[in-house]
Amino acid sequence: MRKIALIALTALPLFAGFFPSTVNTSISSVGGNTVSLRSALPVNGMSAVVIHDYGNSLEAITTYITQTASNGSAKIIGKDIIHHDELPTIKTAVSAGDKVIGGYLYNTVLLLAPDADTYAKITSSHKKLWVHPDHFAIFLTREGDAYPTKENLALFAKEYQVGLIYIVRNGSAVLLDPISGQIVGKKAMTNLPAQGRYPFFIRFEKIESGWFSKNGTGNYYQAMESI
Repeated sequence: MRKIALIALTALPLFAGFFPSTVNTSISSVGGNTVSLRSALPVNGMSAVVIHDYGNSLEAITTYITQTASNGSAKIIGKDIIHHDELPTIKTAVSAGDKVIGGYLYNTVLLLAPDADTYAKITSSHKKLWVHPDHFAIFLTREGDAYPTKENLALFAKEYQVGLIYIVRNGSAVLLDPISGQIVGKKAMTNLPAQGRYPFFIRFEKIESGWFSKNGTGNYYQAMESI
């Protein structure tokens, strides 16, 4: 089957508890910038991709939506799914019957942790595709940003195909959906270090260029609370 943007239409494994489940549903109705889903997503704030069937075994992701109410109401939040200078921008409007994958790529996770021990404990406890924060650190230096924000996390997630940002805060952990910018999971955490490595755990001491080599001091937990 031919697919635009190499989309995966099969359901990903379901995860109970802290991690919201990835689910399949469809659009039941459309009204301007809002849509109704045939079945609600597990949590408000979860983003989803909308997939249009063009016939002749040709399908494509056309936009993102995010659920705004537990009755399955959602809003359209963007159409810039995958940009490529050599490919045309998809302009297909969302319509009733379009497929929806809620929690698309939620199995691919970036973890921002205060130290190596915390990072190792979390990543060994969950079977996820973990994107190491080293990649995000290098991304920040390339972008010239001084610290993690929802904006640069969204850009990073798009480039690296990351579905969730797992953020360890002081006494808790949250899951940020970088597409919607909403928290979709939260739980208490104990036995965390009193002070985390600023701005977050990475496997090298510094980068020779960029803000890591010049502004390496700060409070890890304050930085994570600001996201």
